[in-house]
Amino acid sequence: MTEHTDVVVIGGGYAGVMAANRLTRRDDVTVTLINPRRAFVERIRLHQLVGGSDDAVVDYREVLAADVRLVIETVTRIDAAGRSVTLASGDTVGYDYLVYAVGSGSADPRVPGAAEFAYPITSLEEAQRLQVVLDTAPATAAVTVVGAGPSGIETAAELAELDRTVTLVCGGVLGPYLHPRGRRSVATRLARLGVTVLDGPDTTVTAVTRDAVRLADGRELPSQVTLWTAGFGVPDLAARSGLSTDAVGRLLTDETLTSVDDVRIVAAGDSAAPSDLPLRMSCQSAVQSGPQAAETVLSRIAGEQPATLSVGFAGQCISLGRRAGVFQFSRRNDTAVRLYLGGRPGAKLKELVCRSTVWQLAHEARKPGSWDVWGKDRRRQRLLRTQRGEAPDTAERAA
Repeated sequence: MTEHTDVVVIGGGYAGVMAANRLTRRDDVTVTLINPRRAFVERIRLHQLVGGSDDAVVDYREVLAADVRLVIETVTRIDAAGRSVTLASGDTVGYDYLVYAVGSGSADPRVPGAAEFAYPITSLEEAQRLQVVLDTAPATAAVTVVGAGPSGIETAAELAELDRTVTLVCGGVLGPYLHPRGRRSVATRLARLGVTVLDGPDTTVTAVTRDAVRLADGRELPSQVTLWTAGFGVPDLAARSGLSTDAVGRLLTDETLTSVDDVRIVAAGDSAAPSDLPLRMSCQSAVQSGPQAAETVLSRIAGEQPATLSVGFAGQCISLGRRAGVFQFSRRNDTAVRLYLGGRPGAKLKELVCRSTVWQLAHEARKPGSWDVWGKDRRRQRLLRTQRGEAPDTAERAA
């Protein structure tokens, strides 16, 4: 009689869904996905939810394999020794292997007044709450967006296109990831939308009040609604469960995405720190690391040595309202290059990426293991060797 293997996946985001779907490749594996929400959240559309152009959710029946058992709950603790997880209800779920894919959320702002008076938008509930606040605020209310990464830029543009009075406070450089050419394109579009962009070292926010934002240079900006998009944090579930994490709280793993503490636990997505050299937090890395975490589990079940992490990047998509956008191309190692696509073509490509990401999840659900078109970065192993003080081998020098 064939022995059955129970695998629990914590987290139903991009990485968790991809991992759960990939695990259904084996008929003797029972997959349970534990997630606090009944619908899949398209985090890359949360700025659209705030602006009212999309609800940013997809029914799990569209993206999750039928053989995956979905449990709507929150995991409060991982018992690695007992191979079980405790749920908020007090129930426990046992496992043979665990995939840790809890994702990321809002970082602790640690700025006086920010937690009390500013609105984060990294989760569905936060975005829905902000949408209500904006719907009830006067059309002339001053809106300040703190943080000039993709979330900040996209939300500022979305609201400005609705004729809101928007100020984007960068706290440094506008779009730090972008190449200067792509950054100029973003700045030009924001200016056309009427967004006031405050950048430079003196634009760090030092305090947030109910109706104002204070900057390091002493300026005080009137702000009836303040949005906080500066940085991401990860849930502290791993740390609370006694597992090794990095300074941010991501689970420390080796290059096979296996926990440094327990061979039965693997991680994927924003909550993983392979070799203490984590990937950029993004759905682009999540949809690649999710299947690889699953493959690590499947390899161990088969008694084989798991493959090492292999990912590659294409760039970064940023929407600038509904009629424009920028796709910043990059090398496979996630370094931005001069090439970018802007304007209306950039907006169309951004929408294509959003749609194709959901399609990719659904495709993996129907045909697990059949989708992997990403070009891979061959320089990661060289970088790891350099950090360890080791000489690169001949193959790595030729890559």
